[in-house]
Amino acid sequence: MSARTTPSLPERIGYICGRTLPPEQHDWVLRDLTGPGATRRYLLRILVPTIGVLALFLLVPGPLWMGLSMAALLYLPLVYFAVALTNVYRRKRLLEHGFDPELANAEQKAKADAVRAEYERRHGRA
Repeated sequence: MSARTTPSLPERIGYICGRTLPPEQHDWVLRDLTGPGATRRYLLRILVPTIGVLALFLLVPGPLWMGLSMAALLYLPLVYFAVALTNVYRRKRLLEHGFDPELANAEQKAKADAVRAEYERRHGRA
């Protein structure tokens, strides 16, 4: 019987909650954390489930704007910190699965290297 290369639903939920996946699924983890859409997936996993919890503020007696304001007071800083800590989270998850944490910045580094090479080519340093 061959090992699964993609996580099952319970494994995926555990992964989202912070568990590490078995080594045969590490290629999937690498694509999840560094592939196209990695930041979008991370933000969706953090921000969407929180809306359900914050919707409980709508049950507070009083005008609707009061419940929405209380939820917004928690949700807006959450959005800010989730975006600010994206790279920290991705580096931590890569390290947990045995990868080099610098892989989280590989795409930005490749773009910066290309810009530098173009600059050096234009100005006679290459």
